[in-house]
Amino acid sequence: QVQLVESGGGLVQAGGSLRLSCAASGRTFSNYGMGWFRQAPGKEREFVAAISISGGFTSYADSVRGRFTLSRDNAKNTVYLQMNSLKPEETAVYYCAAARGRWSASRSQYDSWGQGTQVTVSS
Repeated sequence: QVQLVESGGGLVQAGGSLRLSCAASGRTFSNYGMGWFRQAPGKEREFVAAISISGGFTSYADSVRGRFTLSRDNAKNTVYLQMNSLKPEETAVYYCAAARGRWSASRSQYDSWGQGTQVTVSS
């Protein structure tokens, strides 16, 4: 499995921006599709965005499309989630995940997960 460490979370006002990073180690990063999920208190973990192994394809939840951008740098073993126009209801722990040989919007397809980074959006 690949080890994942998220960073970049924090407190931001509504309408603000944050960029989350997820650094991978332990396996060949370029063999993995990557995804971001989030979980708010008392709610299920939900899909946010995913990116293909090459980075040529991305997928977004309807709720974030047009505001969030997911990218990857295979040379740095890192994926980035740029989040703009954040809303208070997007307060959650954001998790990075890796899926060997595939990419998906489904949690069950991911083999490795990071510990998460807290994003708090104040109104």
